Amino acid sequence: MTAAALPSSIERPVEAGTVQVAPGVHWVRMPLPFALDHINLWLLEDGPGWTLVDTGFNSEATRALWERLFAGVMGGRPITRVVATHFHPDHMGLAGWLAPRFDATFHATLTEWLYGRMLTLEPDELARPQVERFYRAAGLPEDMIEAVINRPNGYRRAVVPLPTALHRLHDGDALEVGGHRWRVVVGRGHAPEQACLLDEARGLFIAGDQILPKISPNVSVWPHEPDSDPLSDFLETLRAFKALPADALVLPSHGHPFTGLHGRIDELVEHHGERLDETVAACAGPATAYEVMQAMFTRKLDVHQTRFAVGEAIAHLNHLVRQGRVVRKRGAGADRYRRA
Repeated sequence: MTAAALPSSIERPVEAGTVQVAPGVHWVRMPLPFALDHINLWLLEDGPGWTLVDTGFNSEATRALWERLFAGVMGGRPITRVVATHFHPDHMGLAGWLAPRFDATFHATLTEWLYGRMLTLEPDELARPQVERFYRAAGLPEDMIEAVINRPNGYRRAVVPLPTALHRLHDGDALEVGGHRWRVVVGRGHAPEQACLLDEARGLFIAGDQILPKISPNVSVWPHEPDSDPLSDFLETLRAFKALPADALVLPSHGHPFTGLHGRIDELVEHHGERLDETVAACAGPATAYEVMQAMFTRKLDVHQTRFAVGEAIAHLNHLVRQGRVVRKRGAGADRYRRA
């Protein structure tokens, strides 16, 4: 592993506490109800208040920890600006609770805000037919298809209705926070328009889920865009991020802050190259996306994990179809893929 974590003397934050990783930059850690059991948030000192990057998941546990932070280490200073890197519930889940509480402005890219708005407002009955078509084409067993299409919209439970006013972030925009300049650097693939933040003067990079130190960010195809190629977007972003400072301190959304950005990028590119080769091998005989997923992920998966895993398998298959390395045959039932 070329990504080097912070010195072991810098411990992760205690519950309802923070760790200052640079002057005015405070690391907060919130719980998640998943195997990936935490998210890192970033409180930036900003004059008389705070700019918050990402919010945590909408749960009683997270809200209770925020209440303790308000009363404790935040010193009564208000959150004046909420920045969401992307629309996933652990990042945007409490934006609609925190922003109005402090009359804070809400900042995100347009695509991420619209995705979040869509998922919180879309009725289950409107989405269900396309969800069924998608997973039937992927070759999921019938009982699993039934479990997926009858699963309530978990996004609505995990995300408070989002702020209705957006301060839109664009790639290259500058945010002035506490006398420091953070440049918006958009990453794609894990999410469609994820806003990362670079303080080039101090060598700090808030990477969201685009670059993680120990695991590869999930890159998946979802029912609303079945023919998309997010893996191309992800790999293009990795190549573009090689222009960022090699010695930056990376502040990821999961795991420990680390250095060695360029080396970690190389590892992620290599990982997906290996995954693509594995996917081609799994298509030696015609195979469904579900069968390819089983070759990629050999451990037993529950329904929730299967949705992410089959989405990642389809992301690799769609990429290979576009490259001409795999051929897809569509029919009345499941799509089948074979090596070209």
